[in-house]
Amino acid sequence: MLELHGVTAGYDPRRPAFRDASLTLAPGEAVGLLGPSGCGKSTLARVAALLHRPDTGQVRIDGETVRRWRHAAPRAQRTAIGVVFQQPRLSADPRLTLYDLIAEPLRATGRRAEAAARTGELAAATGLTGDLLRRRPHEVSDGQLQRACLARALALRPRWLICDEMTAMLDASTSAALVAVVERYRRDHGAGLLAVSHDRPLLHRWCDRTLNWPDTGAW
Repeated sequence: MLELHGVTAGYDPRRPAFRDASLTLAPGEAVGLLGPSGCGKSTLARVAALLHRPDTGQVRIDGETVRRWRHAAPRAQRTAIGVVFQQPRLSADPRLTLYDLIAEPLRATGRRAEAAARTGELAAATGLTGDLLRRRPHEVSDGQLQRACLARALALRPRWLICDEMTAMLDASTSAALVAVVERYRRDHGAGLLAVSHDRPLLHRWCDRTLNWPDTGAW
């Protein structure tokens, strides 16, 4: 289980983005988090991804309480979660080719021996051709770069996947393709999904249940 209990978080302790939120995500379950821009749902997603330390409350992964955040978190907890952000150009190193972008998590965790095979597998799964893998972010479209960012998120075979407005900047066909990749991954690996969006029809089609944020603080 991926669990958030009584979490309050934000970027100014005097004015948190949200207060006392709780969320439970089971293995293999797809949960949608629906809300307007600026309501704090992306901050909650970052807390769930161990990228932002909450002011109060607890995050637990498979029953183990998270005590450290970002790069200080234990590797087993960090690598259990894959994240895809809304804006791929802000989350991709512009110096890297798409190939290196996808392979980066494998190399960083000492899995260089499997990097080539795994990167090729993920490129094929996300619809990236060999010529695209040799290009850098400024040489590809937003949709092509987001495909690479999704492949990167899946590189370490995470048990939990967090997609924060993953399709917000994409056309309909690319959005459908990336959702299909996520669904195949969930089916094959039993991963849980937290999908954050302001697109109600998308979440209702995609997820097992959809939560309205911030109408309620506990789910």
